[in-house]
Amino acid sequence: MSTLHTHNRVAIQNIRKQFPALQQTVHGKPLVYLDNAATTQKPKAVLNAITNYYQHDNANVHRGIHTLASRATAALETSRVAVQRFIHATSAEEIVFTGGTTASINLVAAAYGQTQVHAGDEVIISHMEHHANIVPWQMLCQAKKAVLKVIPISEAGTLLLPALKKLLTPRTKIVAISYVSNTLGTINPLKEIIKQAHAQGAIVVVDGAQALPHLPINVQDLDCDFLAFSAHKAYGPTGVGALYGKKALLENMPPYQGGGEMVQEVTLAHTTYNDLPYKFEAGTPHIAGIIAWQEALNFITQVGYSNIMAHEDALHTYALELLSSIDRVRIVGTAPQKISILAFTIEGVHHLDAGMLLDAHGIAVRTGHSCTQPLMNFFHIEGVIRASFAIYNTQEEVEQLAAVVARLVQKN
Repeated sequence: MSTLHTHNRVAIQNIRKQFPALQQTVHGKPLVYLDNAATTQKPKAVLNAITNYYQHDNANVHRGIHTLASRATAALETSRVAVQRFIHATSAEEIVFTGGTTASINLVAAAYGQTQVHAGDEVIISHMEHHANIVPWQMLCQAKKAVLKVIPISEAGTLLLPALKKLLTPRTKIVAISYVSNTLGTINPLKEIIKQAHAQGAIVVVDGAQALPHLPINVQDLDCDFLAFSAHKAYGPTGVGALYGKKALLENMPPYQGGGEMVQEVTLAHTTYNDLPYKFEAGTPHIAGIIAWQEALNFITQVGYSNIMAHEDALHTYALELLSSIDRVRIVGTAPQKISILAFTIEGVHHLDAGMLLDAHGIAVRTGHSCTQPLMNFFHIEGVIRASFAIYNTQEEVEQLAAVVARLVQKN
């Protein structure tokens, strides 16, 4: 493949200049950052927003009447509206700020699950879920004596949807499913899953962590009941995320945590809770991170999902072509609908050894089970080497990855 049809090369170089972390060397080599599914790098606009808050507007939100508090509160609520519009939620009240996808899923498992799931009820997950979308549901089912069911997958890494029809029953209360697999990159047929679940009266909790950086999300079109997602997977700060929930569901849920901000009136005998979304936002939030998140969303909007998807798809296709041609390399996950995640193993080479050698050449990838141990067990492997691409990655970086892998195979 002599040329790679990607988003304009000059545009990509201009995008790369916005990311200070990409300008460094590692072990004397220019950094090739291919661990974007774990976390993306942050553009200057996000970094500047964090610094600006602490330098000029550092105050707690929703509490003080002084100028700094007012500015901080206004900026935080502006970010809430930005998130609402970005995922096409009906109201800003449906956006609850959390610590990230994991915190959002746990919020639903605790606040919704504890009141709506009872002994003998059922919760359905899939075989490709991240641990964050497995363990909270296991804990809930154990506490409630409910039944956890699992949608099986194919060798290609796609959900076996006919099995879902059989798993769904009138006792099914929750279907918890990832929009996109963090290890395989598989894009799941969410609308069909949601439609089937709703037909049985179940609600659907979507793990949207890996979808947000790569795909436009419209919660109204999907008709999902809850969507959990993080900022840091999509060019924003770590420790910040949100839970989208349909307003009627959120209103009927009890608070997840108690403390300041989530109350209206407190006496020693009784407490009345705050309105949405503050009922679920106990304590001081990650104010700087929430404010800076808006800049990450602006970055995605400015680049455009169509450009992101075209560029990343071209990189993924090229990487698949190069790595598939190397002896003893096995691609794990070959679903027809995928984002730019490529997981693979090298016969005779441990994934950790491969990761260390790639790092010695300045190439950052993820190695191990990628928080999907049940998935590794399905494929009868201990772990994978996972290269995950973002808008700022280049054809040359794909070629560097393939060259080091080829050299590793030759030496072993």
